[in-house]
Amino acid sequence: MIKHITDFKNPFFIGIAGVGMSAIAQYLKGTGKNVSGSDRYFHPNEYNKTKEQLEAEGIKCFLQDGSGITENTDLIVVSTAIEDTVYEVQKAKELGIPIIRRSELLSIIAKSKKTIAVAGTSGKSTTSAMLFQILMDAKMEPSIISGAGLTSIIKKGKIGNAFVGKGEWLIIEADESDGSVVQYEPEIGLLLNIDKDHQEIDELIDLFTVFKSNTKGLFVVNQSNTLAKTLSANNNYDFGFEDENAKYTVTDFNQDGFELSFRILGQSVLMNSIGRHSAENAAAAIAVANQIGVDLKVCADSLEHYEGIYRRHQILGQKNGVWVIDDYAHNPAKCAASIKACQPLAKKLIAWFQPHGYKPTKFLRNDFVEEISASVRPQDEIWMSEIFYAGGTAEKDISANDLVKDISAKGKIAFFVENRNDLLEKLKPKLQEGTVLLLMGARDPSLEEFCKDLFDKL
Repeated sequence: MIKHITDFKNPFFIGIAGVGMSAIAQYLKGTGKNVSGSDRYFHPNEYNKTKEQLEAEGIKCFLQDGSGITENTDLIVVSTAIEDTVYEVQKAKELGIPIIRRSELLSIIAKSKKTIAVAGTSGKSTTSAMLFQILMDAKMEPSIISGAGLTSIIKKGKIGNAFVGKGEWLIIEADESDGSVVQYEPEIGLLLNIDKDHQEIDELIDLFTVFKSNTKGLFVVNQSNTLAKTLSANNNYDFGFEDENAKYTVTDFNQDGFELSFRILGQSVLMNSIGRHSAENAAAAIAVANQIGVDLKVCADSLEHYEGIYRRHQILGQKNGVWVIDDYAHNPAKCAASIKACQPLAKKLIAWFQPHGYKPTKFLRNDFVEEISASVRPQDEIWMSEIFYAGGTAEKDISANDLVKDISAKGKIAFFVENRNDLLEKLKPKLQEGTVLLLMGARDPSLEEFCKDLFDKL
């Protein structure tokens, strides 16, 4: 039974290219473990960027054929996407090697450090990155295991979703989508928001209530989120957006192009970012950092140089007067926030969205329709392509076109282009100067390349 980070030396990750898996793999390598792994996206004689980056860190990568699992392997790590029928899982069982879920391993790692766990249905990766940046600039040398690559680390040629620092603090994301948020016992728990996503609201509140009870020290909550604030423990260290009940509340908010300005406790903050939600996330990071001893001015100076994270309002560039922005938004609240954040940039916004998973799209159908319809202006347009299918036994009983028809029925301008490769041809006549093209979607590993390719051909 694996109970402590010292109980194993040679972990093997099945599905190591996944963002959550690669982050933990890199972290463990940074602590001295002999890490290896496989992935279904690794193919013979075929270049894979993630594989190259992992191997550059000294992590051995194998095809998903069992060849990487040997008598020296003392732990097998799997994500929720890895089924028991996978050959490598069967081989591990035959060899008697312990098998644990990614989230379980993360909870074991978290117990080895003073941990700040960032929770909520939106903004976890961004807030974690902001907090990491602040603590780095405060010379606290933190560690991070994130759900997205930090631009400041990506620039060094790395995946960017993990870093091992010499300090006592570790920042992690506490994920509610698989229920693993209840496994963590952090020194500080941070709750950003509660909006319908993978589960019904009642289920989410139950999960976050357990997360609160497991938090050993400060529990910091967003007072501006209706559901989250019901779990507030003490608003003397809560945050919010123009909310008088929160100590660390955003005031004097203004967005000018791609720059935000606002104040928190009288301290002015400037950021290269967009949207109210970015200021809320910054307030969350400042609240935690200030509570553990970082001066407000240090926080503000740090955020002024914050470079963002992978595919979160990532600006691909401007061509012919059209800005193109790539974003990871994938649930109703995130899509709405992303759309609203881009609207001050141009008179007209064209947003394209590729939903992922038939089951979650069906579960959130009405919420997508309501949130997106409420966020777009009369002149804005919403475009969708067919739902991303990652394999498995999902029942294909819904189409993105169903969402488009529902949005159109509400009097909004909406279009369906089944094959996304036909998107640019359909869009080009509408991409006039003064338009922003926002590309949204998640889980699909080819989205980054698709978005860059679309911009190149614009």
